[in-house]
Amino acid sequence: MVKWKKQAKDSSSRQLSPADRLIIDSYKTTMEGLASYYGEAFEFVLHDLTDLDHSIIKIINGFHSGRKEGAPITDLALSMLEQIQKTDASKPFVSYMSKSKYGKPVRSTTIVIFGESQKAVGLFCINLYLDSPLSSLLQNFSLVPQSDFVTENFISDSYELITQSLEKAKSEVEADDRVPQYLKNKEIITILFHQGIFKLKNAVQLISAELKISKNTVYLHIRGLEEK
Repeated sequence: MVKWKKQAKDSSSRQLSPADRLIIDSYKTTMEGLASYYGEAFEFVLHDLTDLDHSIIKIINGFHSGRKEGAPITDLALSMLEQIQKTDASKPFVSYMSKSKYGKPVRSTTIVIFGESQKAVGLFCINLYLDSPLSSLLQNFSLVPQSDFVTENFISDSYELITQSLEKAKSEVEADDRVPQYLKNKEIITILFHQGIFKLKNAVQLISAELKISKNTVYLHIRGLEEK
Protein backbone atom coordinates (compact mmCIF):
# COMPACT_ATOMS: atom_id res chain seq x y z
CA MET A 1 0.00 0.00 0.00
CA VAL A 2 1.29 3.49 -0.82
CA LYS A 3 2.23 5.44 2.34
CA TRP A 4 1.40 9.02 1.53
CA LYS A 5 -1.36 10.17 3.90
CA LYS A 6 0.73 12.18 6.33
CA GLN A 7 2.90 13.52 3.56
CA ALA A 8 -0.10 14.85 1.68
CA LYS A 9 -1.50 16.73 4.66
CA ASP A 10 1.48 19.06 4.95
CA SER A 11 2.09 19.38 1.20
CA SER A 12 0.93 23.02 1.13
CA SER A 13 3.81 24.01 3.43
CA ARG A 14 6.63 22.96 1.11
CA GLN A 15 7.97 23.72 -2.33
CA LEU A 16 8.10 21.41 -5.29
CA SER A 17 11.43 19.74 -5.95
CA PRO A 18 12.79 19.81 -9.50
CA ALA A 19 11.59 16.22 -9.96
CA ASP A 20 8.15 17.11 -8.59
CA ARG A 21 7.94 20.02 -11.01
CA LEU A 22 8.78 17.78 -13.96
CA ILE A 23 6.06 15.34 -12.92
CA ILE A 24 3.46 18.11 -12.57
CA ASP A 25 4.45 19.73 -15.87
CA SER A 26 4.17 16.40 -17.70
CA TYR A 27 0.42 16.50 -17.09
CA LYS A 28 0.06 19.72 -19.07
CA THR A 29 0.67 17.98 -22.37
CA THR A 30 -1.64 15.16 -21.29
CA MET A 31 -4.37 17.72 -20.65
CA GLU A 32 -3.96 19.27 -24.08
CA GLY A 33 -4.16 15.86 -25.75
CA LEU A 34 -7.29 14.89 -23.82
CA ALA A 35 -8.93 18.24 -24.54
CA SER A 36 -8.24 17.80 -28.24
CA TYR A 37 -9.77 14.33 -28.14
CA TYR A 38 -12.84 14.94 -25.96
CA GLY A 39 -13.78 18.49 -26.96
CA GLU A 40 -15.22 21.53 -25.24
CA ALA A 41 -17.76 19.75 -23.03
CA PHE A 42 -14.90 18.73 -20.74
CA GLU A 43 -12.95 20.98 -18.40
CA PHE A 44 -9.43 19.87 -17.41
CA VAL A 45 -7.79 21.35 -14.33
CA LEU A 46 -4.29 20.89 -12.91
CA HIS A 47 -3.65 21.85 -9.27
CA ASP A 48 -0.35 22.42 -7.46
CA LEU A 49 -0.94 21.42 -3.83
CA THR A 50 1.94 23.50 -2.51
CA ASP A 51 -0.08 26.70 -3.00
CA LEU A 52 -3.74 26.04 -2.25
CA ASP A 53 -4.65 29.74 -2.52
CA HIS A 54 -3.44 29.78 -6.14
CA SER A 55 -3.41 26.08 -6.89
CA ILE A 56 -4.61 26.06 -10.51
CA ILE A 57 -1.54 26.12 -12.74
CA LYS A 58 -3.31 25.06 -15.95
CA ILE A 59 -6.94 24.92 -16.97
CA ILE A 60 -8.53 24.08 -20.33
CA ASN A 61 -12.12 25.06 -21.16
CA GLY A 62 -12.30 27.08 -17.98
CA PHE A 63 -15.24 29.04 -19.38
CA HIS A 64 -17.48 26.38 -17.84
CA SER A 65 -16.55 27.39 -14.29
CA GLY A 66 -15.22 30.89 -14.94
CA ARG A 67 -11.85 29.92 -13.45
CA LYS A 68 -8.40 30.84 -14.69
CA GLU A 69 -4.81 29.98 -13.81
CA GLY A 70 -4.00 31.24 -10.32
CA ALA A 71 -7.45 30.47 -8.93
CA PRO A 72 -7.61 28.59 -5.60
CA ILE A 73 -8.48 24.99 -4.98
CA THR A 74 -12.19 24.36 -4.46
CA ASP A 75 -13.73 23.28 -1.16
CA LEU A 76 -14.97 20.14 -2.86
CA ALA A 77 -11.50 19.30 -4.16
CA LEU A 78 -10.12 19.75 -0.65
CA SER A 79 -12.75 17.48 0.83
CA MET A 80 -12.18 14.92 -1.90
CA LEU A 81 -8.45 14.98 -1.15
CA GLU A 82 -9.22 14.38 2.51
CA GLN A 83 -11.59 11.58 1.58
CA ILE A 84 -8.96 9.88 -0.55
CA GLN A 85 -6.41 10.25 2.24
CA LYS A 86 -8.73 8.60 4.76
CA THR A 87 -9.65 5.64 2.56
CA ASP A 88 -7.69 3.14 0.50
CA ALA A 89 -4.38 4.79 -0.38
CA SER A 90 -3.85 2.34 -3.23
CA LYS A 91 -6.79 4.00 -5.04
CA PRO A 92 -5.89 7.71 -4.99
CA PHE A 93 -8.72 8.93 -7.20
CA VAL A 94 -12.45 9.41 -6.94
CA SER A 95 -15.30 9.93 -9.41
CA TYR A 96 -18.42 11.78 -8.37
CA MET A 97 -21.39 13.89 -9.38
CA SER A 98 -21.65 17.55 -8.41
CA LYS A 99 -23.25 20.78 -9.59
CA SER A 100 -21.74 23.80 -11.29
CA LYS A 101 -22.14 27.27 -9.83
CA TYR A 102 -25.13 27.59 -12.14
CA GLY A 103 -26.74 24.48 -10.63
CA LYS A 104 -26.03 22.27 -13.65
CA PRO A 105 -24.89 18.63 -13.25
CA VAL A 106 -21.19 17.83 -13.56
CA ARG A 107 -19.57 14.42 -13.72
CA SER A 108 -16.04 14.63 -12.31
CA THR A 109 -12.91 12.65 -11.57
CA THR A 110 -10.16 13.85 -9.24
CA ILE A 111 -6.80 12.08 -9.41
CA VAL A 112 -3.91 12.61 -6.97
CA ILE A 113 -0.53 13.25 -8.57
CA PHE A 114 2.46 11.84 -6.73
CA GLY A 115 5.94 13.31 -6.71
CA GLU A 116 9.15 12.07 -5.15
CA SER A 117 8.84 9.57 -2.32
CA GLN A 118 5.13 9.19 -3.11
CA LYS A 119 4.30 12.67 -1.85
CA ALA A 120 1.03 14.12 -3.09
CA VAL A 121 2.00 17.20 -5.07
CA GLY A 122 -1.00 17.89 -7.29
CA LEU A 123 -4.49 17.05 -8.45
CA PHE A 124 -5.66 16.35 -11.97
CA CYS A 125 -9.39 16.99 -12.35
CA ILE A 126 -11.67 16.15 -15.28
CA ASN A 127 -15.13 17.70 -15.32
CA LEU A 128 -17.83 16.80 -17.82
CA TYR A 129 -20.53 19.47 -17.92
CA LEU A 130 -23.65 17.47 -18.67
CA ASP A 131 -25.64 20.51 -19.74
CA SER A 132 -23.30 21.00 -22.70
CA PRO A 133 -24.97 20.92 -26.12
CA LEU A 134 -25.03 17.47 -27.64
CA SER A 135 -23.12 18.87 -30.61
CA SER A 136 -20.13 19.71 -28.38
CA LEU A 137 -20.10 16.15 -27.06
CA LEU A 138 -20.27 14.57 -30.50
CA GLN A 139 -18.20 16.97 -32.59
CA ASN A 140 -14.95 15.04 -32.10
CA PHE A 141 -16.60 11.68 -32.74
CA SER A 142 -18.54 12.43 -35.90
CA LEU A 143 -17.59 10.89 -39.22
CA VAL A 144 -14.71 12.58 -41.00
CA PRO A 145 -13.70 12.39 -44.67
CA GLN A 146 -11.93 9.16 -45.61
CA SER A 147 -8.87 11.20 -46.56
CA ASP A 148 -8.45 12.25 -42.92
CA PHE A 149 -8.16 8.68 -41.65
CA VAL A 150 -4.78 7.25 -40.69
CA THR A 151 -3.81 3.60 -40.50
CA GLU A 152 -2.95 2.08 -37.14
CA ASN A 153 -2.26 -1.60 -36.59
CA PHE A 154 -3.69 -2.94 -33.34
CA ILE A 155 -1.69 -6.10 -32.87
CA SER A 156 -1.02 -8.64 -30.11
CA ASP A 157 2.77 -8.93 -30.36
CA SER A 158 5.82 -7.37 -32.02
CA TYR A 159 6.20 -10.22 -34.51
CA GLU A 160 2.79 -9.42 -35.97
CA LEU A 161 3.63 -5.73 -36.12
CA ILE A 162 6.90 -6.37 -37.93
CA THR A 163 5.40 -8.77 -40.48
CA GLN A 164 2.36 -6.57 -41.17
CA SER A 165 4.55 -3.50 -41.64
CA LEU A 166 6.88 -5.44 -43.91
CA GLU A 167 4.03 -6.71 -46.09
CA LYS A 168 2.61 -3.22 -46.44
CA ALA A 169 6.02 -1.76 -47.34
CA LYS A 170 6.62 -4.53 -49.89
CA SER A 171 3.25 -3.87 -51.52
CA GLU A 172 3.96 -0.15 -51.79
CA VAL A 173 7.40 -0.68 -53.30
CA GLU A 174 6.30 -3.41 -55.70
CA ALA A 175 3.53 -1.14 -56.99
CA ASP A 176 5.94 1.74 -57.57
CA ASP A 177 7.41 1.40 -61.07
CA ARG A 178 9.83 4.25 -60.38
CA VAL A 179 11.90 2.03 -58.07
CA PRO A 180 14.32 -0.22 -60.01
CA GLN A 181 14.20 -3.92 -59.16
CA TYR A 182 17.69 -3.92 -57.67
CA LEU A 183 16.76 -1.11 -55.26
CA LYS A 184 13.43 -2.47 -54.04
CA ASN A 185 14.81 -4.16 -50.92
CA LYS A 186 16.69 -1.00 -49.99
CA GLU A 187 13.51 1.05 -50.45
CA ILE A 188 11.54 -1.39 -48.27
CA ILE A 189 14.16 -1.12 -45.54
CA THR A 190 14.07 2.68 -45.84
CA ILE A 191 10.29 2.74 -45.33
CA LEU A 192 10.53 0.44 -42.31
CA PHE A 193 13.41 2.45 -40.87
CA HIS A 194 11.42 5.68 -40.94
CA GLN A 195 8.51 3.86 -39.29
CA GLY A 196 10.78 2.89 -36.39
CA ILE A 197 10.32 -0.84 -37.01
CA PHE A 198 14.00 -1.60 -36.46
CA LYS A 199 13.69 -0.45 -32.85
CA LEU A 200 11.77 -3.67 -32.20
CA LYS A 201 13.60 -6.78 -31.07
CA ASN A 202 14.39 -9.33 -33.81
CA ALA A 203 13.21 -6.94 -36.55
CA VAL A 204 16.48 -7.24 -38.50
CA GLN A 205 16.45 -11.04 -38.31
CA LEU A 206 12.82 -11.35 -39.41
CA ILE A 207 13.05 -8.82 -42.22
CA SER A 208 16.30 -10.18 -43.61
CA ALA A 209 14.77 -13.67 -43.71
CA GLU A 210 11.61 -12.45 -45.43
CA LEU A 211 13.57 -10.42 -48.01
CA LYS A 212 16.07 -13.28 -48.46
CA ILE A 213 19.06 -11.06 -47.78
CA SER A 214 21.72 -11.20 -45.07
CA LYS A 215 21.40 -9.43 -41.75
CA ASN A 216 24.63 -7.59 -42.58
CA THR A 217 22.99 -6.14 -45.68
CA VAL A 218 20.08 -4.88 -43.59
CA TYR A 219 22.48 -3.37 -41.04
CA LEU A 220 24.43 -1.73 -43.86
CA HIS A 221 21.31 0.02 -45.14
CA ILE A 222 20.32 1.05 -41.61
CA ARG A 223 23.74 2.60 -40.92
CA GLY A 224 23.50 4.53 -44.15
CA LEU A 225 20.09 5.90 -43.15
CA GLU A 226 21.31 6.82 -39.66
CA GLU A 227 24.18 8.83 -41.12
CA LYS A 228 21.89 11.02 -43.24
